[in-house]
Amino acid sequence: MPLILLDTNVLVYTCDPGEPIKRAQAGAVLRACEQTGNGRLSVQCLSEFVSVSTRRLKPPLTIAEASRQVERLSQSLPVFDLTPMIVLEALRGVREHGLSYYDAQIWAAARLNQVPVIFSENFNSGSVLDGVRFVNPLVTDFDLAAWV
Repeated sequence: MPLILLDTNVLVYTCDPGEPIKRAQAGAVLRACEQTGNGRLSVQCLSEFVSVSTRRLKPPLTIAEASRQVERLSQSLPVFDLTPMIVLEALRGVREHGLSYYDAQIWAAARLNQVPVIFSENFNSGSVLDGVRFVNPLVTDFDLAAWV
């Protein structure tokens, strides 16, 4: 299994009672990434997780619940810091690839930390930008066994 950066939406779906199919799939993906040791996170994803899970989920997580999730995630998976080089690389992603800034920042975190795959539903699944491949692990035909 290659190293995989998990985007915010994968984390959020693990807690979303309104999306039971995606919740089960995201949970399986997260567990596999934790068990194999190949999952990675970024500080941005953890921050976005807190914002989305405490404001948009129905019912939303409490701050205490979100805190426990962030603690658990940051203890079970390596987390990449946000650095000036990631910001600059994200700006290049916006300029050269037409990405939105925050999507470009996820891509830049993966690229500069030599993570070849991003699991996310926000990108064109199967596309590759400068060596980083985007895969949507939340579609019904996703084969987790092919990645573990």
